[in-house]
Amino acid sequence: MHQFLTIAIKAARRAGSIINRASLELEKVQVARKGPHDFVTDIDRASENAIIETIREAYPDHAILGEETGFNKGTRAEPEYQWIIDPLDGTKNFIHGLPDYAISIAVVHQGKVMHGLVYDPNRNEIFTASRGVGAFLNDRRIRVSTRTRIEESLIAGRFPLGAPEKEGYRFHNLVEQSNGYRRLGSTVLELAYVASGRLDGFCGANLQAWDVAAGSLLVLEAGGLIGDFDGEQGWMRSGNVLAGAPKLFPHLVNAIAK
Repeated sequence: MHQFLTIAIKAARRAGSIINRASLELEKVQVARKGPHDFVTDIDRASENAIIETIREAYPDHAILGEETGFNKGTRAEPEYQWIIDPLDGTKNFIHGLPDYAISIAVVHQGKVMHGLVYDPNRNEIFTASRGVGAFLNDRRIRVSTRTRIEESLIAGRFPLGAPEKEGYRFHNLVEQSNGYRRLGSTVLELAYVASGRLDGFCGANLQAWDVAAGSLLVLEAGGLIGDFDGEQGWMRSGNVLAGAPKLFPHLVNAIAK
């Protein structure tokens, strides 16, 4: 295992301990509103701080982009590596005691995601991937599913709230064609589940780098494809993401075509 992943696992387990302890006393968690449908807790911040401290101990010169703390370039004027952190993806689930949330950590080198981790502290599942090495769940290699037809596929997604009817119809079309639709409330878990074959495909709109950086590498290293709504590689820039097995992916693109 690459040393970057070793540090990522150490950081994720440290943050997971904070989250697990807090989940036993949810009435003490402090909740604030970031936007109309977006919340943050003191546990999000404590988790992110723990992750950053662990990374800084090992790599003080690396840049870090955290969902809660923003961008910090480290001790170098032009850092070669950047870590992208989502300390608690699925905050609303966590607040309600629904055990579908996870920690996401990715390492980017010269604009390319090289290592990724998604840690589910409830199930003690660690999904990891390194570019060119493969994707793993608790050290067991994982692969995307072999399904080829949307009608047989279980699809997850995050669709935009309040989308115009014309824009929203394309997502409705995908849901109607699929064998089933799931909204777990944690994008990083949904992408990890696509990588492990638990889900067959994913469609998400208006996502941020910390939502998709680690999960995208998991999918690719598990043999899947990832792209934007046109099937192209602008997904990190646009935040519009499709992911799935190679033979299913074109059908996902066609299903949401305008």
